[in-house]
Amino acid sequence: MEHITYSKTLAVKKTYDVIVCGGGVSGVAAAVSAAQNGLSTLLLEKSNILGGLGTLGLINLFVPMCNGRGKQIIFGLAEKWLRLSAELGWDTIPEEWRDGEPKEKTEVRYFQRYSPAIFAYQLTEELKKSGADVLFDCMAVDPIMEGTLCKGVITESKGGTEFYACRMLIDTTGDCDVLRRGGVPTVSGENFFTFSAKMVTLESCSAAVESGDIRHIYKNISGGGINLFGDGQPDDVPRWSGLSAEEVTDYIVRNHLLVLEKLKQTDRKTREIVTTPGMPQFRTTAHIKGDYSLRVADAYRHFDDSVCAINDFEHRDHLFEVPLRCLTRRDYPNLITAGRSADGTGYGWDLLRVIPPAILTGQAAAEAACLALKSGRAVANVEIKALQAKLEKENVMIHFPDAYVPEDKTVIIHGKTHAEIEGGHM
Repeated sequence: MEHITYSKTLAVKKTYDVIVCGGGVSGVAAAVSAAQNGLSTLLLEKSNILGGLGTLGLINLFVPMCNGRGKQIIFGLAEKWLRLSAELGWDTIPEEWRDGEPKEKTEVRYFQRYSPAIFAYQLTEELKKSGADVLFDCMAVDPIMEGTLCKGVITESKGGTEFYACRMLIDTTGDCDVLRRGGVPTVSGENFFTFSAKMVTLESCSAAVESGDIRHIYKNISGGGINLFGDGQPDDVPRWSGLSAEEVTDYIVRNHLLVLEKLKQTDRKTREIVTTPGMPQFRTTAHIKGDYSLRVADAYRHFDDSVCAINDFEHRDHLFEVPLRCLTRRDYPNLITAGRSADGTGYGWDLLRVIPPAILTGQAAAEAACLALKSGRAVANVEIKALQAKLEKENVMIHFPDAYVPEDKTVIIHGKTHAEIEGGHM
């Protein structure tokens, strides 16, 4: 293989206490939390809107944030932003949850499907109110490492190749891009044949008018329609890791052509595609090989270093706590991750990657980073009681109440026991 040598000497464009790479919901949560702690904070986002898969990727859903029995589990910034998303855009909060946790037991779950564009603008407002800086259309390319210590990150933008220094770096790219390139051990995943765009039709326009609710103007049109468990994945379609340009391109081309074939079977005067995903709708590309990996077998387990309690969004009753160790590597003192690149095994990864837990782990990562900088400790070694106390002040549930644990603690995921699914991605 032929090799070339390419090098540049770069000046330090600016130095920050905290740099957050990736402006998905976990990244915005991290940047807002860090800035509100009084630390100079920079958020780098390669697109021109915030929210990641939750906005640009059209996966516009706060999945259920309760145990399926009328008890809310997920609070913090996730609760604040769920309510925020219903203020100016679509409001699909169930009536039972309209005024908070229901007084009576209910199996109606607490969720919210929102307007992706409006929510993206609201995230911009949240970020600017916090005092954090942001650079859009700016990609975090490579971290500069001295051994296992990160000195900052090289970026590519309209300004060219630049370097921003930092004392702490939070990777919320969703793909663990920066940590991988810095030598941090990661685990790659696989993604099924799933793709969804938004369209309007004459029929949907009528439905919106008749209901008096603009959200009904939209309909989904899918390419691949495989669910998160991979049911019916075509044998002739690969399970993409999503970690190369070739794989991303194969995914995009297959889905674009499939949508186009569907459109060819319809009357062009009756429908229009109004928005298509601005990023691959991959769920699991890569996560950190952390100090701990959350597993389905951890259901109902309390962790001394929990930074938030979460619930299973697909199945009732299943409760989990997320250890700080899922976000860290003890051998990398000033690097931490959150969101889709937190460490989970099999369905445990799915539990961590969705919007509400991603927001909470972003919030927790920033608070851990701030404590680390203020105490002079590595981020994995912060005083956990102080971290938990800070998060509790921000309305984060750290430990779920034992009263919420059902008598039958058997965990069945998509018809399988945790032992059957422990080693693989569903």
